Amino acid sequence: MSEQTPHQKIALVTGANKGIGRAAADQLAALGMTVLIGVREPRRGEEAAATLRASGGDVHAVTLDVTDQAIVRAAARWVGERFGHLDVLINNAGITGSGNVSPEHAHDQIPSSVDLDMVRAVFETNVFGVIAVTNAMLPLLRRSPAPRIVNVSSHAASLTLTSDPDGPFAALLPSAAYTPSKSALSALTVQYANELRKDGILVNAAAPGYVDTDSNNHTGHLTPAQGATVLVRLATLGADGPTGGFFSVDGPLPW
Repeated sequence: MSEQTPHQKIALVTGANKGIGRAAADQLAALGMTVLIGVREPRRGEEAAATLRASGGDVHAVTLDVTDQAIVRAAARWVGERFGHLDVLINNAGITGSGNVSPEHAHDQIPSSVDLDMVRAVFETNVFGVIAVTNAMLPLLRRSPAPRIVNVSSHAASLTLTSDPDGPFAALLPSAAYTPSKSALSALTVQYANELRKDGILVNAAAPGYVDTDSNNHTGHLTPAQGATVLVRLATLGADGPTGGFFSVDGPLPW
């Protein structure tokens, strides 16, 4: 009687050519997973994948623009044809809407004067893009014995934290685009978790913390590797792990 072939875990991380997504891809590869990095620009994706492979990881690039349904569907077909299933989906791709959060852009998202086109663009990537990718990849995730979905959010998504005038986020300028998009992502996470709980698919939101990335003009105090820790933890939960939760590296966060 022949031995059964071990199940090789396949993970897809969107927006993973740099920053937190790339660090998460690196950490998942170090755990022995085959990691697919979704990147809008093929050249950057191949360069990032080659660098991660040089460190010993089994990493491949896939062209993926989360705002383009045709490209999302093509990526899902490629994953299905090449690997047959998907075990982990990390919805990491996101935009702030204001370029990097430098002083000259800090007022761009004030609710009373915000450009609605900016708000639409941010929601297109940060919310609608998550729906598009998740729905396209769900048939592949259902072929996994332990599928996990991680939506990358932010502490700023917490209505509890950001509505406290004496809290740690009181100094943040009001935002009508990025922050509400992440709050909407929290709500979406709960709804997916509720739908997929019966199927054993665990869906959670992660807040990496204030990480040194392009999006904040490299003012963050955490490294991308530190920020990726909570993503990887949620991506590798056991069967008894939580679903429909919101977590930082320190534990559960208030909605």
